[in-house]
Amino acid sequence: MIDMSGMRGVFFWGFLIVYGIVMIAISPHAVTLGGFFKGERKDGKPASLFLLTTSIFISWIFAKSVTNAANLGCEYGLVGGVAYATYWLCIPLAGFAIYRLRTKFLAKGLVSFLTKNYGIAAAFVFSLAILIRLFNEVWSNSSVVGGYYGESGSMYFIIAATLFTLITLAYAMWGGLRSSLVTDAVQTILFVVVLIGIAVWILPQHSFSDYMTSGTWSLDTGVDLLLVTVLQLFSYPFHDPVLTDRGFITEEKTMVKAFVVSGVLGFLAILLFSFIGIHAQLVGIPLSSNVPAAVGAATSMAAFFAMALMMIFAAGSTLDSTFSSLSKLAARDLPHIVNKDFGNKARVIGMGVMVLFAFVGNLPMLVGTSILAATTISGTMIMGLGPIFLLHGRVKPTKLGFHLCFWIGIVLGFAYSFAPGLVAGLAIGGGKSAVLLGVNLYGLIACTLAYVIPGLVAQARDRKLGIEPDWKGLTKEELRARREAGLETVPDVNEVEPGYVGPGQGAQA
Repeated sequence: MIDMSGMRGVFFWGFLIVYGIVMIAISPHAVTLGGFFKGERKDGKPASLFLLTTSIFISWIFAKSVTNAANLGCEYGLVGGVAYATYWLCIPLAGFAIYRLRTKFLAKGLVSFLTKNYGIAAAFVFSLAILIRLFNEVWSNSSVVGGYYGESGSMYFIIAATLFTLITLAYAMWGGLRSSLVTDAVQTILFVVVLIGIAVWILPQHSFSDYMTSGTWSLDTGVDLLLVTVLQLFSYPFHDPVLTDRGFITEEKTMVKAFVVSGVLGFLAILLFSFIGIHAQLVGIPLSSNVPAAVGAATSMAAFFAMALMMIFAAGSTLDSTFSSLSKLAARDLPHIVNKDFGNKARVIGMGVMVLFAFVGNLPMLVGTSILAATTISGTMIMGLGPIFLLHGRVKPTKLGFHLCFWIGIVLGFAYSFAPGLVAGLAIGGGKSAVLLGVNLYGLIACTLAYVIPGLVAQARDRKLGIEPDWKGLTKEELRARREAGLETVPDVNEVEPGYVGPGQGAQA
């Protein structure tokens, strides 16, 4: 760890303060509900393709994920980098899935979509899952920044993490999602510049073949983790409102373009950064919980500072998006489940929720990051979301199918995290992720069957009773007519989604 006393300390602390001033200065003051919750411009128009693309890209470059990429590169070589970067390919998948939900089923948000089609209970348990996810994002990102100023739990660590949180909170409250989109664009440019600078500085120390041959492509040396990632692609994006909220704020085709481009760019950026970890492996830097910091400290103060810059830009973009998603979930989505609308008060409520989670969300940081396993809704726990959102309309949606699918994933995820002996027999191969791979493969099969079978039974029952299916969404002809009429939609932020759906329009029990 670089000594933070003297002029070095002044330089590091000074940058954090300047960063805060700049972010607050460039953050627009969103005076409308549309700007605060949907990122609209002052004239009511949706965010541009550029802003949406850069926002998705940088918001999903979590500070922790950048660190993980380097750590896995150090541990498994190229295999680890590819395995982790593959997660970013779920962004295009999510974009196509949301496009289908918006066009074929006229969805205006995931929570309201579940309310309409699977009932209030389904919407609430889904909201609880994403709430835990957002809670975890607060302290995990602030902790990464704090880690560049001091050891975990130290005074400098806590001060830096707290100051960083307050800076992000300030501009997030100032403009909500609109502030997040605008600052994300700036953070993207800065992040890419620093990333390229680090890559040009460090990576030429080894040949291209050194990087390409740094890992072993076998099940027990990282390929099992790659297969886990591939399996989780189908569910992982749907429990992250930082991503999915952005799927409903622009026209449908613009949204898909942004999701595809940002996903591909995210894959390349994470893969490139994993090469920092491969460099550490090649020069003999020991594997640790923060390989980028170790590489920076072993190189020079300037390299360490560059690593810190990247983490601040990445963490800031994720944390401001987390705050905006928390405000929308608490002030818009959850009240709409029960047909409540706070109108203009929603913005004040959203700001209050931001302040609350800025405090509560950082309590784990003060206690210590060892409680990560107890607070994270992992990709394994939410494996049941994939069948629900991807297969909706393929078979008849049923409340029973939703809950069986959702809770099987939750139970298996908790078993893997807290009672691994119960699922040890599901292991595939002998690698570090053998049990994780088995749980995800067999679990995804079980979740899919749990969703599909009740739907098929309900379909058979309807056919027997002569009931025509009305759950398949718009037909090709209806979709074509909507396109010809120019009916690409941006959901109205002021529209209250009805919580009750009459007979024949939602899921059956």
